[in-house]
Amino acid sequence: MPNISRDEVAHLAKLARLAVTDDELNVFAGQLDHILDAVAKVSEVAADDVPPTSHAVPLTNVFREDVARPGLTQQQALAGAPAAEEGRFRVPRILGEEQ
Repeated sequence: MPNISRDEVAHLAKLARLAVTDDELNVFAGQLDHILDAVAKVSEVAADDVPPTSHAVPLTNVFREDVARPGLTQQQALAGAPAAEEGRFRVPRILGEEQ
């Protein structure tokens, strides 16, 4: 069972360049103890005979076949545009006069 001292918390705070009060040292020491206890419990569960996994359930390829389908013509795409110019969408300039 880990037991973090106030001195260790003060040292960690100094390394992290955190200003902490004496009251915070006590609070943080208790919180770090709880965190380390939780990590220790997880470490106990992990066994050498359990293979590492990236997902809880097996995954299969869920992608569909890539099939070309007809799309819109240029005129159809520009038909709903508020403004078009030279076969392209016309939009307001947003970067000033630079080119």
